[in-house]
Amino acid sequence: MRQLTWIGHSTVLVDLDGVRLLTDPLLRNRVAHLRRLEPVDLEVLGRVDAVLVSHGHYDHLDIPSLRRLDPAVPVVAPRGLAPALRRAGGERIVEVDEGEEIRFGDVNVWATPAHHPGGLQLRKGAAVGFAISGSSSIYFAGDTDLFDDMVDLGPVDLALVPVWGWGATIGPGHLDPRRAAQAVSELRARVAVPIHWGTYSPVYQRAGPFLTEPPLEFRREAAELAPETRVEVLAIGQTLELPLAGATS
Repeated sequence: MRQLTWIGHSTVLVDLDGVRLLTDPLLRNRVAHLRRLEPVDLEVLGRVDAVLVSHGHYDHLDIPSLRRLDPAVPVVAPRGLAPALRRAGGERIVEVDEGEEIRFGDVNVWATPAHHPGGLQLRKGAAVGFAISGSSSIYFAGDTDLFDDMVDLGPVDLALVPVWGWGATIGPGHLDPRRAAQAVSELRARVAVPIHWGTYSPVYQRAGPFLTEPPLEFRREAAELAPETRVEVLAIGQTLELPLAGATS
């Protein structure tokens, strides 16, 4: 099977070659001052073979969310985050540095660079992305801005790229729709799925275009900057079939 399901925010379930990977699990309906606009259906997750955590910000490494998963499931995260992951009850924590690779069944997972210096780093540890390869190649950016070596990660069959955040503005170290389109161009992605948008909103803030507009703007920008890339805007909970390695869109 080759498919992915967008659970919301940066949480994506990748089902590739018999291996099920879950990225940056954020599975709660309320996180501090943020409320989730649609409840999480945990039944969608089913079996999870490994969890990939990109960095230590609370909307990417959420201890209560990790506690909802089987503690025996391996959790791959940047070096320095093991203490936080142990508080989540993880029994199999794999810390990686940029450039390190780990294998699950027939799928390789490689920790890629990420440029995410912005905001308050609430836990020790760097930020990484993940390149996933099997019968399809997938790049999960985590949180990042553009960086010099991004072009070296391509071409990829599918790119999971953040296009916004959870509020009306985003800080440094993040991609906005245009910069996300530039990233997709550098990655030479055959398919791009925008993530990290439209899932959570501050309880004190009225709903606005920041919840729905970023992926549409990303699609427009990608049509200009990365015309060879097919953009798929998913609804929360929606599943998409992964393209075969090297297949045209």
